[in-house]
Amino acid sequence: MFMFLYNILFPFVFIFFLPALLWKYIRRPGEKSNYKERFGKFSREKLERLYPFRGCVWLHAVSVGETNLALTMLDAWIKEEPNRKFVLSTTTTTGQEIAKKRLPPGVELIFCPIDFLPYVAKTFMILRPSALVIFETELWPNLINCAKIYNIPIALVNARMSDHSFPGYRRFRFFFGSIIRKFDAICVQTETDKERFLTVAPDMKDKVSVCGNIKFDQHAPAHLKVPDLSQWFGCAKGPFVIAASTHPEEEVFIASAFQKVRKNHPEARLLVIPRHAERGAVLKKSLSDLGLKVFRKSTDQEIPADTDCLLADTTGELQGFLAASDIVVMGKTLAGNTEGQNIIEPAMLGKAIICGMELKNFRQALEILIKANSVIRVANEQELVSAMEKLMSDVTFRTDLGKRAQDAIAANNGATAKNLEALKKLPFGEQK
Repeated sequence: MFMFLYNILFPFVFIFFLPALLWKYIRRPGEKSNYKERFGKFSREKLERLYPFRGCVWLHAVSVGETNLALTMLDAWIKEEPNRKFVLSTTTTTGQEIAKKRLPPGVELIFCPIDFLPYVAKTFMILRPSALVIFETELWPNLINCAKIYNIPIALVNARMSDHSFPGYRRFRFFFGSIIRKFDAICVQTETDKERFLTVAPDMKDKVSVCGNIKFDQHAPAHLKVPDLSQWFGCAKGPFVIAASTHPEEEVFIASAFQKVRKNHPEARLLVIPRHAERGAVLKKSLSDLGLKVFRKSTDQEIPADTDCLLADTTGELQGFLAASDIVVMGKTLAGNTEGQNIIEPAMLGKAIICGMELKNFRQALEILIKANSVIRVANEQELVSAMEKLMSDVTFRTDLGKRAQDAIAANNGATAKNLEALKKLPFGEQK
């Protein structure tokens, strides 16, 4: 009865959210050439490419972060089972672009269909997968229910239940519990995540296991494209400070602190990489109002000789800019933001990191870095100014901080192998 009502009501709810979806499609960058696959429409050429992949393992990731995890898992899985067929899907155009650039040979890429039964069913008919593997927490009823109809195993990998989402899952556990029970394996990141999943679905004890966070296993690509910052900043020697994966209010907060420190370090330069690139136009004005000479990477053509702030409102370049920078100020941790972005990424690159006091979505990673004395936390702008000043003035301290962060992350590797071991125990259907 629930699925019947869900599919009856879905078109009306979808129409309500359609303007926001169109706005994201238009404003957000990324790979869009095959976006119609979200509506179950595949080109003839794509159908011909997908036909040999019938019986594949279908891996689904939402956006950039989950896509990187899926690619890490794919690399490991292909090494162990080179003859198994894989198809990767993403929800967002940015995730699609990342996947397209880094997709292992022999793996096909599609957009995940919107969770309306005709679209989902058509994609299942095309792929006829032998298993469905979902990264983190994407609980779409039709996607999961179709997998059960096809009688194939479903796994949730690198799963977590955040502080923000847990109350909702618990309050509506009559709904979410019924979806969670359809999974054959749920590999969670921490004991806290396990407790939360079992609060929603207590009878899943035998299927929920703690396998760690695959983000700890990620490595910079062998041929990582590290940009030459001199093309924007000329002969400036740095240090180069990057405000990474920032959210509203943070850019001005960080840039204001940077301007104060820069009085003693005129060679310093700032890079701003917003989490959502479509905010570029607004950000350029806000940063320029602070007196910074801003170059907006996505639209500006001529690079002024005196540029002191690069606004990289683009997709898929964060890791390269992190590698090129000296000091990382982690986004979604300042100016009232506490959920956090992926602090593991700059740590694995050996960068000196500044962040806010709390990262709810990366609590485990933050605790590891704090224990290793390899991160600087700040509570306000004055502390941010002091932290920047210390890191800019003391190169040895800056280098040691980054090395300790890198070593701390490396010491917690191994989640990919644990997740993969759990997946290989699933009762896979036959590859067609």
